[in-house]
Amino acid sequence: MISVQNHERRSRLLDLIRVRGFASLDELVRELGVSESTVRRDLDALEEQGSARRTHGGVLYAGGLPRLAEFDDRQPTNWAAKRAIAARAAEVISDDETVLLDGGTTTYEVARLLVGRSLQVVTNSLPVANLFASEARTDLVLLGGYVSPRSGVCLGPYANELLSRLHVTTTVLSAAGIAEEGLFNAHLLLAETEQAMLRAGGRAIVVADSSKFGRRSLTLVSPLDAVDLYVSDDALDEAWRQRLAAAGAELLIAEIPEPEGAAGTASGHRSRQA
Repeated sequence: MISVQNHERRSRLLDLIRVRGFASLDELVRELGVSESTVRRDLDALEEQGSARRTHGGVLYAGGLPRLAEFDDRQPTNWAAKRAIAARAAEVISDDETVLLDGGTTTYEVARLLVGRSLQVVTNSLPVANLFASEARTDLVLLGGYVSPRSGVCLGPYANELLSRLHVTTTVLSAAGIAEEGLFNAHLLLAETEQAMLRAGGRAIVVADSSKFGRRSLTLVSPLDAVDLYVSDDALDEAWRQRLAAAGAELLIAEIPEPEGAAGTASGHRSRQA
């Protein structure tokens, strides 16, 4: 059984990682005042629990999403799909790109997989920025403006003005809904900022689980053909796959892993790309 002292130290270690998103081994040794071998053992235990993930030069927080209303409300919904989609999207982003990330929950999962890579990251999301704030290999640009207390994103005229001066290799966006007209968002100011993000990007990627397709929201952000690549999960129906192809967009399909102990192997034969 783990001692009280060890439990308290690991709790403090996890808090440090959660707040920073990413921390180096040297930082953790210095903050906790213990040996490197002790920190390594603690990290092994946290990684086994799924709370942390070792990466190049340190450790990445792998637990739940930030304590913001939008993240809390959406965390249980299609969680396996969001993580699978994020993994597929991260695969098509190359080192040394300039990547613009918005503040959606799936986009946050993409960001977590990019920590530790050599990139320039531009974002309007405080949770996303926090992941890269202490990452030496990543150049970070945080857009300013009004901060939404629900989602932790910066939006409005200041953010849009800065975006008008930037050009990035790839823009990664989420969506509240995707219908025949295009991408929708529930927040008018955020929709305007996402339109500016699309104008700033050389390549536009939308990450959205299959539940978002066929849904509309308050504001139309862009038509379907304004996006170069959609990344969704293998529950996306054939009609939507054909509709995106007709719009001239590429589609990547992420396979949702079967829950542990689930019967059958049908999902193993699903296509990973359409």
